[in-house]
Amino acid sequence: MEKNIKLNVICIKGVTGNYKRMEILKIKKLRKYFKSPKGIVKAVDGIDLSLEKGKTLGIVGESGCGKSTTGRMVAKLLEPTEGEIFFEGKNILKIDKKYLKILRRDIQIIFQDPYSSLNPRMTIREIIEEPLIIHKLCKNKDERDIKVKEVMRVVGLNESLEKSYPHEVDGGKRQRVGIARAIILEPKLIVCDEPVSALDVSIQAQILNLLKDLQERMGLTYIFITHDLSVVKFFADDIAVMYLGEIVEKAKTEELFENPKHPYTKALIDSIPSIKNRGKIKKIKGEIGSLKEFENGCKFFNRCSYSSNICNKNKIELIEKTKNHFIRCCEVENEEV
Repeated sequence: MEKNIKLNVICIKGVTGNYKRMEILKIKKLRKYFKSPKGIVKAVDGIDLSLEKGKTLGIVGESGCGKSTTGRMVAKLLEPTEGEIFFEGKNILKIDKKYLKILRRDIQIIFQDPYSSLNPRMTIREIIEEPLIIHKLCKNKDERDIKVKEVMRVVGLNESLEKSYPHEVDGGKRQRVGIARAIILEPKLIVCDEPVSALDVSIQAQILNLLKDLQERMGLTYIFITHDLSVVKFFADDIAVMYLGEIVEKAKTEELFENPKHPYTKALIDSIPSIKNRGKIKKIKGEIGSLKEFENGCKFFNRCSYSSNICNKNKIELIEKTKNHFIRCCEVENEEV
């Protein structure tokens, strides 16, 4: 009997995502501006994204491009300056407190640093159990015990670690605790904010495989934020490439790697270390620069090998060059398909 209860705890949403194609998330003209002593910083500047249920959207780019800010707005940890975020057809920026609590269950986040994101004063069991208590999802302590133990087993944590504190385990186990805390509420969407960048390479592979397995078992939908294209190639169904608050290219993962069109995307792919390009890794020239420098024109202008005078004059829109392949580049706009 106990075995059946345990299986129902995590596999309640059914087997591997055989979902009909359904849009679970849609972002329209999303902006986030911050005030600074030097003026307004446009961290996210009018992006549009969509995501199907059971799929993974990768958001990639250098540090400071706005990818983590985007993820935090989706998780309602930051309020946008402008724009709309539709989750299951409902604009989550215009919801009341009652629905917000439900939304907190449906959208979870896994943070980059598996140490600072965990309360050092709480045991591993208390950290994983806390969401159940806050949302009052279990009738009693015994029911919580069953669920905590099952979730720990699913993410690969030994029961003997229940009374341990975060500082007593390694980074990989700490990130498994963060994942357990996120999935125990059985969410529909998880924002993975660079969840493996702070881990050793061998541990990264384990965590990525775990996330893939959980997606299949629970029908999860992911936004996967990273600066590492080699990781997102393995993990994502679709990729959006961000640069200084804007999306410069987005496409299916296979299409993006086989046929990258934006100079920035090409430069990122060329910079991936491999046996073939050993000792010949291409570097992107220049520095990322200040957002204040690019009121008009292409924000990649000062680092692009193909830039011309026209690039820095007019506002460049994100256009669909081929089916489901969008590019923000005046050079590509003038090319024949």
